[in-house]
Amino acid sequence: MISTWSEWKRYPKAARGEKLEAPIGPGIFEVRHTSSGALFAFDSADNLALALSSITSGQKSFASWFGKRDPVTSLDLEYRTYATSTREDAKVAAERMIGRREAFMSHVA
Repeated sequence: MISTWSEWKRYPKAARGEKLEAPIGPGIFEVRHTSSGALFAFDSADNLALALSSITSGQKSFASWFGKRDPVTSLDLEYRTYATSTREDAKVAAERMIGRREAFMSHVA
């Protein structure tokens, strides 16, 4: 199975009824800040949709009962996914990508 990264998608706003679009199966996800492009999260997962939805949901805080927003849910984030056949394939692909980034950054610095 040849897989490629999906297009970047903005994180949905639940208040507007928007929904997350991601595979239910295994793969890799990358989340970044929309304004700066800085990496927010990167990992492999058994279920991409579940993993991505848990990033911004976070735990309910006491302050949330009084209408105060949790900082993670108010961030301007975007995500992309890389579907794989198995969890093991996702782990291997993630390790390779991390290795490539480290090699690239060592040459840039």
